[in-house]
Amino acid sequence: MTSPGLRWTDIWKLAWRGLTRRRVRTLLTTLGITVAVASMVIFLSLGEGIRKVFVSQLGGIGPDVQVSLTPLSQGLALQPNLPQKTADDIQALAPELGIQTVTPVIMAVRGGLEVTQSVVLYGLPAAQGIAAVFPTTTAAQGRALTPADEGAAVAVAGAKAAQNLRLEVGSTLNLNRRNQVKVIGVLAPESGLVDNFIFIPLGTLQRSEGAAGRVSLVAVKLDNPRDARRVADVLSEKLDLEAGTQSDFLSFIDRALIISDAVRFGISLIALIVGGLAVANTVMMGVFERTREFGTLRAIGARPSFVRSLVLTESLLLSLVGGVGGVLLGLAGIAGVNLYTQQLAGIDAAALTPRLVLLALGISLLLGLLSGLLPARNAGRMSIVGALGRI
Repeated sequence: MTSPGLRWTDIWKLAWRGLTRRRVRTLLTTLGITVAVASMVIFLSLGEGIRKVFVSQLGGIGPDVQVSLTPLSQGLALQPNLPQKTADDIQALAPELGIQTVTPVIMAVRGGLEVTQSVVLYGLPAAQGIAAVFPTTTAAQGRALTPADEGAAVAVAGAKAAQNLRLEVGSTLNLNRRNQVKVIGVLAPESGLVDNFIFIPLGTLQRSEGAAGRVSLVAVKLDNPRDARRVADVLSEKLDLEAGTQSDFLSFIDRALIISDAVRFGISLIALIVGGLAVANTVMMGVFERTREFGTLRAIGARPSFVRSLVLTESLLLSLVGGVGGVLLGLAGIAGVNLYTQQLAGIDAAALTPRLVLLALGISLLLGLLSGLLPARNAGRMSIVGALGRI
């Protein structure tokens, strides 16, 4: 409640004047809030960006159903622990379930000292070709796999993998100390995920991995992708294996990101608490320095509620400015992160969404409210005589 003759706009003006009297202290406090909010925005934007990547890039690519020994909750199927004859068992059910293609796949990760040297090796039957799982891929240089390549030491590199490893048609890629393949093609840029794959004939990668007769998973394409859930349930029941759909995979990713978001928010909360203490300290010092001013306001008719509102408004204004600055600084940080991940994997790993902006500003205002409660309470309880008598 304001005092007679004073409007809320007057309180905001007085609050702003109070903050600008000690500009250096106010600036440093605002910078503290700005950095704290910016760190939270950047951390949480990683989860938002990865969600967008998986939703946009897995919606129209990859298998409709993925069959493996381990459920998605235990991570992606990379270990070649599934008998290859599982593909034949699934093929036998094709007429009944409306299965279009069945593709046994073996996957392996090759990493280097640098993140840019890490790629995913993706082995599949050369007779079926890359289009059996990723139908929209096309070769920008050289050619794709053909049936004659089965068992041959050849590979087709995704656009980003070729760029990071400096591969071109005719280059040699070492799989391990005893096995190497010759690059016969480089794919046109497709998506941030597929671009980091290197496609190798199934038998060649099995030989390199010492996994003869075993695969990581079986990729299933359906005549009608809407039947994916039904087909996955039937395959799980009849083959006693784990069968997941694209929706299952996206749900798994979303759950994992929620957990990582909570961890990143917890880390950011430390900085936010420190920023809140800085706001409380700044406002408390302002109350102490302006004791006589508040006493004068009370003497000319201002109510205790007006003084409390004034101090609380200063705290909210300080946090709001810091919050807006944090969002802007976070936006710059997100641009830097995306510049790096575009070079690394061809994806935007961070995204500033409307709900993230609202969350950042909401937390800033909450921080200002909590930080200003105690100083506002103390200011409102001042006695007029005691305040005017202070030197």
